[in-house]
Amino acid sequence: MTPPKKTVVITGASRGLGAGMARWFIDAGYQVGLSPRGALPFKDSNSVHTRSVDVRDPEALKRFVTSVEEKFGSIDLWINNAGVLAPIGPLRDAPAEELRTSIETNVLGVLYGSQVFVQHLHRNDHFGVLLNISSGAGSRGYAGWTAYCAGKSAVDRLTEALSLEESPARLRAHSVAPGVIDTEMQAEIRQCDEARFPMVEKFHALKANGHFNTPGFVAQKCSEVAFSAPPPTEVLLRLPDEFASAAPEGS
Repeated sequence: MTPPKKTVVITGASRGLGAGMARWFIDAGYQVGLSPRGALPFKDSNSVHTRSVDVRDPEALKRFVTSVEEKFGSIDLWINNAGVLAPIGPLRDAPAEELRTSIETNVLGVLYGSQVFVQHLHRNDHFGVLLNISSGAGSRGYAGWTAYCAGKSAVDRLTEALSLEESPARLRAHSVAPGVIDTEMQAEIRQCDEARFPMVEKFHALKANGHFNTPGFVAQKCSEVAFSAPPPTEVLLRLPDEFASAAPEGS
């Protein structure tokens, strides 16, 4: 008997990492539920379910989960990917509304997404894997990224706490730092001057050397974390560098 297809949900899938991961999971034959806030980059099909959702709205997320359930049944993997980088620059200059948007998206959006997924697992008596996309900025501070660092650090801590709350037979949760990916977010970083972001030259060097992970590579590694045996035991994970693994032996 052919086993049922795995169902994967990805938030923030309108562009960048989210859209790239969505494409990989679709091509790999998964059933995929996508909740971009903006334009819908994928058409609904037998294996794709897309609804525009603002992750800051818990009721909208609940409606989205219900619609995925109705189409695909139980969800096996939930990836909280939606996030924003702005504001970039000293905290003293940051507009209050941008700070609010940052924390609401990067922290509350992950909290709400994690909550509705866990509720879904209990409601369906199902086991699932939760991957919250974090960053190296969650483990150290960067001048000019005050709100972003605060948000990603919160993601790491909430994932650790959630993994303690839930039974291992119900949920396995990880906070995943995916490495540097050349998305619109990276272009935004490279447009900064040193007064706003003192480490900007490091990111110009990454671009010059092509030292990036691709969205497809990140999706493949997330699939391995979720579905390969034995599963990782650490809650906080940092994905390997694709360019390093592709380098010739001895280089």
